[in-house]
Amino acid sequence: MEKLSRFLKENLYINLFLCFFKVGVVTIGGGIVMIPLLQEKICDQYKWLSQEEMLDCIALSQGLPGVVAINMATYVGYFKKGIPGAIMATLGVILPSFIIIIMVVLFLEEVGTNPYIGGALEGIKAASTGLIAYAGWKMGQAVLRNPFQWAVAIIAFVAIVVLGISAVWVIAAGIVAGSIYRVSKDRKEAKRDEHSS
Repeated sequence: MEKLSRFLKENLYINLFLCFFKVGVVTIGGGIVMIPLLQEKICDQYKWLSQEEMLDCIALSQGLPGVVAINMATYVGYFKKGIPGAIMATLGVILPSFIIIIMVVLFLEEVGTNPYIGGALEGIKAASTGLIAYAGWKMGQAVLRNPFQWAVAIIAFVAIVVLGISAVWVIAAGIVAGSIYRVSKDRKEAKRDEHSS
């Protein structure tokens, strides 16, 4: 029993599967809701990725087509153990939803009109909103380090939420603004180095 327990703890493939399976079971509300939980597990508990690497993972996962949680699982699994790791992590995050959806379909007629189930779903929606806000706050703390980054984040929020501009155009504008900012910053630093020498 002790050998089995040690084997399970030390086997990275099993840990990848179990990490994403556990998060998949307890997270309701989609991939964005999973981000704070995954950050805690991947960066703090297992130390598979640094905070910077995790931010790259989140950015890439959101930029690619498909579900964020599945993209993140595949990324982390591949990063740690190549294709077999990607398969284990992806299976781990997909399996809970697959099982739960089958169960819901089987019992949908019985529970669909139940007022207690309706109330529970309303509570779940509220909790999911809170988790998404928390994920945004944690990412903001890690990413927003100077006034330019804060300005871009605020403008992007206003453009998407208030003005209803498509996120695709806001991301494209952010890329252009960031590139211009980086080039001008590099030029200023180069000029400063010339004057100092």
